[in-house]
Amino acid sequence: MVRDPFADEGEPDLQSVLDALDDPSCRTIVQEMEGAMTANEVSDATDIPLSTTYRKLDLLTEASILNERTEIRSDGHHTTKYVLAFDAVEIGLNEDRDFEVSISRPAGSADEQLARLWNEVRKET
Repeated sequence: MVRDPFADEGEPDLQSVLDALDDPSCRTIVQEMEGAMTANEVSDATDIPLSTTYRKLDLLTEASILNERTEIRSDGHHTTKYVLAFDAVEIGLNEDRDFEVSISRPAGSADEQLARLWNEVRKET
């Protein structure tokens, strides 16, 4: 079953967000993100080794802090790029006094929605 890429993504797991934000390399990546960047561009901008960069990008993507997008090329060699997926991260207590995380996300353009759809199709094939 293919997940609806246009549906609200919901909130990520609190622990995955805390783990990502607690990691100094992840914080450096978030601080250096400028638009859509490839893993190589992130590695160059942050001076983090490429193998480590891939692990940190996975951690940030799982925590819904970054979105992974596929840049479609006419030659068939598609490129994965990463973009910030939030405007603000808030951690608070709910009415049951349990911690919860809330992420404010920027509005997505039609191109961004198409990229999310393509990423979901790619994951399912």
